[in-house]
Amino acid sequence: MLLTYLEKIHEPNSIEGAWNVVIEYMSSFGFDRMLYGFTRFGTATSFGDMDDILILSNHPKSYLEPYIDQGMYFNVPMHKWAAKHTGACSWSQYTSPDCQLTPAEQETIDFNSRHGVTAGVTISFQNISSKVKGAIALVAKPGMSQTDVDSLMHLKGREIVQMCNVAHLKLTSLTYTTTRGRLTTRQYETLKWVGEGKSTRDIATIMGLQPATVEKHLRLARAALNVDTTAQAVLKLSFQNQFYSLEN
Repeated sequence: MLLTYLEKIHEPNSIEGAWNVVIEYMSSFGFDRMLYGFTRFGTATSFGDMDDILILSNHPKSYLEPYIDQGMYFNVPMHKWAAKHTGACSWSQYTSPDCQLTPAEQETIDFNSRHGVTAGVTISFQNISSKVKGAIALVAKPGMSQTDVDSLMHLKGREIVQMCNVAHLKLTSLTYTTTRGRLTTRQYETLKWVGEGKSTRDIATIMGLQPATVEKHLRLARAALNVDTTAQAVLKLSFQNQFYSLEN
């Protein structure tokens, strides 16, 4: 299975294509719902602007809207674990009767329980800096207990973790779409030329514009991306693989 998976996860040139491979193979282990998140703009208290976070999931909308949009995920004990650790962690750590939960944590656990999110494992990926964080929560299908999940991880855990590690590397090598969607074509093009090392005057000549118009596009692009400098705007798009990507 592992070799076939590696071949299939290598093929897609899109986030959606790679994510579908992850769903297919993790489902074969009994994890029918997943939630993946990745940011390069994390802080000590948040994962940064939600519009800059790559979030992938096959949970239903009725679950994701309150869980993500209302920030309930931030109160999950496993989220706090993933922010500080690397590797796989069983959810048994917070389902134990001895686990002391805050009211906010208990509210989120109760919410998860109502949506059948009761057993699973969280895998946190290796960081390359304090601002970068990625993790995936694998949710067991109905009928699987946490004991079942723990037994599965004992037998197949190394394979599952490495498959998720490879998926993480693949997903973060592909183009994110959320940030690019905030820019007009002209704003994006001017930033791309800045990334190529062109000056404002060079860009004006290339695009057939006045320098003042180029400066306007750059100013509006900075505002759209919520950054202070053009260098930060270029860096943000570069981090999200916006400038150089394979065509589908």
